[in-house]
Amino acid sequence: QVQLVESGGGLVQPGGSLRLSCAASGTIFSIYAMGWYRQAPGKQRELVALMRSGGITNYADSVKGRFTISRDNAKNTVYLQMNSLKPEDTAVYYCNIAADGKGYWGQGTQVTVSS
Repeated sequence: QVQLVESGGGLVQPGGSLRLSCAASGTIFSIYAMGWYRQAPGKQRELVALMRSGGITNYADSVKGRFTISRDNAKNTVYLQMNSLKPEDTAVYYCNIAADGKGYWGQGTQVTVSS
């Protein structure tokens, strides 16, 4: 059984930075994509950043230039570096991986941007 464990969320002031981590454990043969989604209260879950095989990345327009997704293949870990955070970035952030023909979700980590 594949499990995703997220860490790094918290409370930060506007303009600050946070780094989220998501480590995948269990039997994994091939990861096609790793990414981050977020869901704010009363809103639908949305894609924040995605990294596919070959290092191809996609970002939501709202985070381009501020967030960076990266991956450590040896550790089956994906990171999200978030800079210049804004109050509208406040949400629960979820890690997702597509591996071996299946999709897996983390439990979510709260990010709150407030002064």
